[in-house]
Amino acid sequence: MSYVAPVAEQRFVLDHVVGIGELAATEKYAAASPDMVDAILEGAGQFAAGQYAPLNRLGDEVGAQWKDGDVIMPEGFKAAYKAFVEGGWGTINGPEAFGGQGLPFSLASVILEDLGTANMGFSLCNMLTPGAIEALIAYGSDEQKAAYLPKLITGEWTGTMNLTEPQAGSDVGALRSTATPVGDGSFKIKGTKIFITFGEHDLADNIVHLVLARTPGAPAGTRGISLFLVPKFRLNADGTPGARNDVRCVSIEHKLGIHASPTCVLSFGDNDDCIGHLIGAEFGGIAAMFVMMNNARLNVGLQGVQIGERATQQAVAYAGERIQSARAGGPSRDPVAIINHPDVRRMLLRMKALTQGARALIYYAAGQVDRAHMGDTAAKNRLDLLTPLAKTYGTDVGCEVASLGVQVHGGMGFIEETGAAQHYRDIRIAPIYEGTNGIQAADLVGRKLSLEGGAVFASLIADMRAEAAAPQLRALIDSVEAVAADLAARSVDDRLAGSYPFLTMLSVAVAGWLMERQGRAAAAVADGSPFIAMKQAAVRYYIDQLVPEAEGLRASALAGAEPLYAVSDEAFAA
Repeated sequence: MSYVAPVAEQRFVLDHVVGIGELAATEKYAAASPDMVDAILEGAGQFAAGQYAPLNRLGDEVGAQWKDGDVIMPEGFKAAYKAFVEGGWGTINGPEAFGGQGLPFSLASVILEDLGTANMGFSLCNMLTPGAIEALIAYGSDEQKAAYLPKLITGEWTGTMNLTEPQAGSDVGALRSTATPVGDGSFKIKGTKIFITFGEHDLADNIVHLVLARTPGAPAGTRGISLFLVPKFRLNADGTPGARNDVRCVSIEHKLGIHASPTCVLSFGDNDDCIGHLIGAEFGGIAAMFVMMNNARLNVGLQGVQIGERATQQAVAYAGERIQSARAGGPSRDPVAIINHPDVRRMLLRMKALTQGARALIYYAAGQVDRAHMGDTAAKNRLDLLTPLAKTYGTDVGCEVASLGVQVHGGMGFIEETGAAQHYRDIRIAPIYEGTNGIQAADLVGRKLSLEGGAVFASLIADMRAEAAAPQLRALIDSVEAVAADLAARSVDDRLAGSYPFLTMLSVAVAGWLMERQGRAAAAVADGSPFIAMKQAAVRYYIDQLVPEAEGLRASALAGAEPLYAVSDEAFAA
């Protein structure tokens, strides 16, 4: 089916959740005028619908192909990516000093949403490069920035993040890749990395790998990790790509979904001639990695919104066309479109509300990125707290909404030709990569709740409580605060056992707060338009039904670890 960017919804959330007008009133983001924002939203939506969306099914059915170390993308992908570069869509929030437009990150997030909604697998090429850019901005040398940032910002070159190894998945400290000094300031890199998104492809002139490795004599664990810049092609004196570096794509994975995204196994230094350059200080790899990872985590959460939006659009269209059965209790016995049946309508409204709630949470986090870039410490701290929520809740919502989309289609949803199943398959990776959702929950209760001695969490609770009006929402906020205090007094095992349901409670509270805010703004407009009517209906559903569901997770959050360890390991196989 065709894709139509939800421009009115995106603009509404930018206005009432991000506060794009407040950002435009600052010197840093003065270029984000209303006309500029409107032009970007309209243009990005049209580009995604015209260039990326038509390739979505081809990417799923044909996918990236590996041949003798090269990865060939399906027909049409190279032209579409070239159009992305030529259109300047990658430059939106890049630093002006390196060819970017210096606009807010929240605007760049809208562009990425459009690309991913149109074609999630393909858009992963666009999603990883900003993390490499952020790492170089934060830790790269002046020479590295000058050589690499302009091309990465335009998208002429793409970036990758190389953490995972066969024996070191989520345990980054177990990695074994090595970096040996050559004597001229460079290093010889040797090792194998797996699950490298777009680690090899034919879309760009160069690929810039950011690789975690150990120098000789490095301390064990994460303390001994450094970050290295390893280009696919070494640079000539004039900065153009030159000789091929000793990096090979050994294979690509055969996956449940995102077939348009080559997930590569990369081998560095098979011929002892893989040259890399240290980024930042030796043993500073973990700090640099988190710059990449935190950027990626917000963008992965946004993938939940992308698939939620696409699955919802498709389900609404199908439900409006599929004629089956008379409406029970209706005035006629003639068959009606299934959108008229109460349970189908329930699913569609749930899909709408969940997707809008997740979008509000992730756009709000993006707005904190923009304020943090202006030196707002409170925004930076709130962003740190919100990041595990955005990644986890966004991807959980994407999975649920995609599943509901299959259900709305009935038996046809289980048939590949309709495309509903592809959304379900594509989004299933999102709760896993860039730190599993369980790791995000552990991070929330283990580190983020105690930021600034708990003041960051307390500030968020206070802001929500000051604005929340619905009794259900106020009750959930109270429960979140009480559960957090209870978990803080318990053992590590108890906190971790309750971390996931607690994260969901907090996420729904934040999203509910932001949805209620939008409901007030919609009521002020009250123009009778379909968009405003749906916004008000989605807000009501979120507050009346999804918020009480989250309140029901309190018992699970406080159940403790004892039930989990009441049986032996062997008993699980019984």
